Amino acid sequence: MADLHFSDAEPTASERRAVLAALSVDEASDGAVVVSHPRVVRAGMQRRKQMRHQLLPALHALQREAGWISPGGLNFVGRTLGVPPAEAYGVATFYEMFRTEAPAHELSVRHVCVDPICALAGAAPLAEHLRSQGHAVHEGPCLGQCERAPAVFIQGRREPDRVPADGSGPDSLLVSVTAPAPEAPSLLRHMIGRDHGGSESMSMEAYRERGGGAALDAALGLGTDEVISQVTAVGLSGRGGAAFPTGIKWRAVADGEGPKHVVANIDESEPGTFKDRLLCELEPLAIIESIAVAGLTVGAEHGWIYIRGEYPLATQRLRHAIAQAHSAGWLGDDAAGSGQPFDIELRRGAGAYICGEETALFNSLEGFRGEPRNKPPFPTTHGLFGRPTVVNNPETLLNVNEILRIGPEAYRSVGTEGSPGTKLFCLSGHVGRPGLYEAPFGMPLGELLELAGGVQGTLAAVLLGGAAGSFVGSDAGEMPLSLEDTRAAGTTLGSGPVMVFNDSADMSAVVERLAKFFRDESCGQCVPCRVGTVRQHELVTQIRRTGRSTEPQRELLGDIADAMGDASICGLGHTAASAVLSAMRLGLLGDTAS
Repeated sequence: MADLHFSDAEPTASERRAVLAALSVDEASDGAVVVSHPRVVRAGMQRRKQMRHQLLPALHALQREAGWISPGGLNFVGRTLGVPPAEAYGVATFYEMFRTEAPAHELSVRHVCVDPICALAGAAPLAEHLRSQGHAVHEGPCLGQCERAPAVFIQGRREPDRVPADGSGPDSLLVSVTAPAPEAPSLLRHMIGRDHGGSESMSMEAYRERGGGAALDAALGLGTDEVISQVTAVGLSGRGGAAFPTGIKWRAVADGEGPKHVVANIDESEPGTFKDRLLCELEPLAIIESIAVAGLTVGAEHGWIYIRGEYPLATQRLRHAIAQAHSAGWLGDDAAGSGQPFDIELRRGAGAYICGEETALFNSLEGFRGEPRNKPPFPTTHGLFGRPTVVNNPETLLNVNEILRIGPEAYRSVGTEGSPGTKLFCLSGHVGRPGLYEAPFGMPLGELLELAGGVQGTLAAVLLGGAAGSFVGSDAGEMPLSLEDTRAAGTTLGSGPVMVFNDSADMSAVVERLAKFFRDESCGQCVPCRVGTVRQHELVTQIRRTGRSTEPQRELLGDIADAMGDASICGLGHTAASAVLSAMRLGLLGDTAS
């Protein structure tokens, strides 16, 4: 971009058409645009301010059309949306999926995951094989396919993005270097209907036949206060990792004034996590129903789905489910006959782990860099577009459906006193049947591993909670998997990743990759995290190279962890050292030396 000023660059005709199509606008005279989407029709500057949240869709359109974000295309997007080109460039360069330099050739890009589970499953030879076949390859972070590692995501040029393992596209060349993934276990009791998966089960009629819509009907019958009372009484906590009480969050937003929002955070990018992808692929109408329940309960008019860009099948099915919900009357000016307007818009992320943090997600949705905001104020009062906002993980929302369907007493009959209900666990690595498992809170870790076919080989360690979690040793099989028990043991469940490593794994390489993940994914906004993740990775690399850790190195790692934990703006910095420190305690990262 250095040789071409933004002011001199113009889009190609195809780039222009692609952007206008993505924004649902019609071209008028003198290069102006007339917005056809009723949600963003405004006059003058106010209309342009309202349009900035369309920046991500516009950048996705440019990337797909040209294979990169060209200066001319970016300039056109900036003029159309009223965003300064320099700011639009700052947004484009923030994300893993966007390119701001012309590609060497016009092929689609094969993204290959190199995080621990895929690395163990042969990511390196897979990437080399793809290059030998003439494909453009980008080696990057977790793609949310850990149960079928090694993972590939194909970012199309002038064609839809796709995932070979979904059967979407002729990508048989992968078969020569990857073994067939084990069949997904059908051990999901209430999150997903037992007859899920086929195209016929995606219809509203089939969803209704297996009980779909009951939660929405119940919510409208009970009213706001009773729904929130039930959610509070059962002690439902968030399933995205923070475990914040859902009822408290909903009550605060319900009591707020003015326009409100509900956001389904489906930007799971934690290595080892893939539950939200499967929930959306297998039961998209349940996701839409749960968002409608949340929106109508707290009095929101606007619902948003923010889904990671590497999930094309889930995105496609959610869009279809939104259309079906409109046809069924669940969404619109009189949503589900409630007398309230409520609608849902979907936005694709573009590859940024930090956007799983709720305030970073807001910035991304609004068309800014996905950098976290300081708290307070909190999202319940100052969330998306500065308005009261409920942000929930899909698993949390589906638990609300279950509470309304079976009642609080039946819901609390499962799990533990401090962790009622069930939890979705993502099993990956050296287990017999990697996949998504639903189990009651409190199930011992060893029992969960047996449910997944048992450990393959001799167990070395288990990483609970993903990259932001902690390693536990082979003696942790009796540990109950509840919020209170894992907290007492000094570890965490996080959003549910359970990554299993046997004694054939190079654990120092695993730890080094986790440290590099945080170095790469730190947004760089605050100094403790920006500098701390770099220094942590450097130290881990030194220890791995020598095979030994010295007392000064261990003390420095502890100091870095304290600084990041105390002073970082968001949870990324707070937890960036958890896996590294736990690996040190278990002797997984080099021998100790004085």
